[in-house]
Amino acid sequence: MEGKKLELFEVGPCENSYHIGFLIGQRFSNQISSRMSTDNILKSQLIPFVQTQEGQTLLQALKETNQKKYPDYWNELLGTAEGSGVPFLEILLANFRKEIIPFIPKIGTNFKEEINDDCSDILVVNDTMAVAAHNEDGNVALIGHSYLIRGHLSNGVSYTAYTYAGELPSCAFGFNSHGLAFTLNSVPPSVDEIEPGGVGRNFISRDLLEAESINDAMSRIQSSAVSVGHSYNLIDIRTRRILNVETASRNRSSVLEIGDVPLFHANMYLHLQVQQANDENSLRRQKKASSLPKKSKGDFLALLGDMNDREYPIYMTGPVLYTLCTAVLDMDEQTLSITEGNPKEHEASYVLSMV
Repeated sequence: MEGKKLELFEVGPCENSYHIGFLIGQRFSNQISSRMSTDNILKSQLIPFVQTQEGQTLLQALKETNQKKYPDYWNELLGTAEGSGVPFLEILLANFRKEIIPFIPKIGTNFKEEINDDCSDILVVNDTMAVAAHNEDGNVALIGHSYLIRGHLSNGVSYTAYTYAGELPSCAFGFNSHGLAFTLNSVPPSVDEIEPGGVGRNFISRDLLEAESINDAMSRIQSSAVSVGHSYNLIDIRTRRILNVETASRNRSSVLEIGDVPLFHANMYLHLQVQQANDENSLRRQKKASSLPKKSKGDFLALLGDMNDREYPIYMTGPVLYTLCTAVLDMDEQTLSITEGNPKEHEASYVLSMV
């Protein structure tokens, strides 16, 4: 693993969640501190907003809801803050980013619209392959501010999760020793569709890392009164199934079983009826993907590495959005491959067994 940009850290088992978070924070203190200090949205918008009466009310509601429902993960964040030396408020705001930004007033010269993080997935389950391939896209400021956590819990469960510095594992993709894996796609709804003070998406995805089966994962998603919706690609290695689950506030969800016809998912709802703003980036990626071959894993990698649309490429290289890595979860090989660089041109940095 020496020389790789993406580091893998094994942690646990520990006596409690706080200790796990502390060790992660301590190990990646430089990355966490660097991310927080260079995050312009955090400094210029989130922190000033939560100092207002409206912002304090929203943050307090988020605190009460999520600490009550997920006390262990809350303590994990407390440990991460303590271990890294970063103020807990900054850690908290990074994890509640998507739940807070829609409520920041858009008037005034200090407001700058955040470019949504974008991800792309191509999924299929047929007689010859069962694969979920995923581009993890984010703001260029996130380059060098992510890592892999392999957590060993006191109950014997272990997980491996791609993690953004200072956030709960994983708001991107991961798998556990029960044979349950997932990748995620952001699906930003309109502001009217957001429930202030609801369950945060980072807490739900952390909870998925302990799911015992695809049905258990579904239960964990659907029992959560989310603030902002999300798209979950649930992967059950043992039963060779993939479900795409789109969620929204007020306990709405829609489930699509992946089969012979490959599904490309960008950052708009495809089957759950929710009010959403048209995202030109997603629409263009969706259109491009529909025209490309999808018959083999090689086709999938070529699709996720496609840069032919110069304005809105599937594989992004800046100046604002960047493909941080490409993950391929192969249920037949039972492996997770992670490539740093265009998957059409580079070999995998990691090939991890998922069993």
